[in-house]
Amino acid sequence: MSYKDIRSFTEMMRALGYPRLISLENFRFPNFTLVAEILKWLVKRYDPNVELPDDIDTEQDRVIFIKSIVQFMAIKGYIKLNAKKLYMADGYAVKELLKITSLLYEAMKTKTDNDLESLEEDSGISDNFDISSKSGDLKLTRHLASEITTKGASLYDLLLKEIDLRENRSQVLAKQLDITEIEKGIKDATRGLEEEIQKTNTMIENIAADEANLEAKIEKRKMDLERNQKRLQTLKSVRPAFMDEYERLELELEELYKTYVMKYTWLAYLEQQLEELERLEQELMLQREEVTKRMVEKLRQEDLLRSEETGNLDDFLIVNVDNDAGISTKEKHRRPQPAASGVRREPHRRVFGSMSGGEKDDDLDTDSDLDLDGEDDDGSEVSDDDQDLENLTDLKIASNTAHLDSDNDF
Repeated sequence: MSYKDIRSFTEMMRALGYPRLISLENFRFPNFTLVAEILKWLVKRYDPNVELPDDIDTEQDRVIFIKSIVQFMAIKGYIKLNAKKLYMADGYAVKELLKITSLLYEAMKTKTDNDLESLEEDSGISDNFDISSKSGDLKLTRHLASEITTKGASLYDLLLKEIDLRENRSQVLAKQLDITEIEKGIKDATRGLEEEIQKTNTMIENIAADEANLEAKIEKRKMDLERNQKRLQTLKSVRPAFMDEYERLELELEELYKTYVMKYTWLAYLEQQLEELERLEQELMLQREEVTKRMVEKLRQEDLLRSEETGNLDDFLIVNVDNDAGISTKEKHRRPQPAASGVRREPHRRVFGSMSGGEKDDDLDTDSDLDLDGEDDDGSEVSDDDQDLENLTDLKIASNTAHLDSDNDF
């Protein structure tokens, strides 16, 4: 019993025109009078000429009434009803009543649809026909057509055999019945049934034996399970002998791992610093090579200029660019270069010559009279290229010191 079934039943009964109002609460408790009235009305609606018993006062009358209803619907409507549920006359009887009600409701609905279609055809109203909605019916029609053809062919074959079968049937019916043969056939049938019963009993006994064996195996498995569970609890409660050593080694392993991580980190950092230092040294070497190349190129250009001015590579050329001197044989102006300390240097004298001997100049009596180029007031020789080398050396020393300081800080 469900609320949906009761609601559908009441709606269908109202649509069929049942004169009494049926409530959802009528079938909460057994109500045979209402059920009998509904059954009688439904059967009369199905076949108005049917004759049904009217007495439902006693128990025997009610049983006869229910049986007559069930037999009538099984014969006429091919509907199988449950007599026990109808006799209970409660919510379970609604499902049985719903079988008859749904049949009548579908018939009424089909009749109404046919009437509407006929009215539309008469009035000339034509609607769009949707063949997609009839695809299921088309498949069913094709199946039924093929089935009708098959049944007709089989029926035709059977009708062809009817001539021979009629003669055999007539002979059998005209033949005298022999009581001995009948008894023998009955005994053979009885013996066959007894054998089947014996086989069935044997199978039942085997099933009982198999069931007993399975129960014994189940009990054995249960005992093994309980024993294993007890053993497991015992093993859990006992502490292994090597557990203390295992925990101690685990702590030592943790400390060693921390030390390993720390040393690995330091090693990676030192390798990085070493790579930086090598890169810096490589850069300084490249700069030093560049300065050397520039100095060589500068000296080459100066030699070229000197050779162009004198025209004789064997003569000495004395260039005096001192601001206090008023007269010089050849002058070459140079822009003063800044010193390493940032102080502007004064221009100096330079002496150019070759390794071959030449004529001595009258003005150059001794080497002490020469103010050699690149000498300061204190007699020390300083040149621009030497100053560049000193600056590069100071830069390298400063960078190395900075790296050493950073390593010491680490």
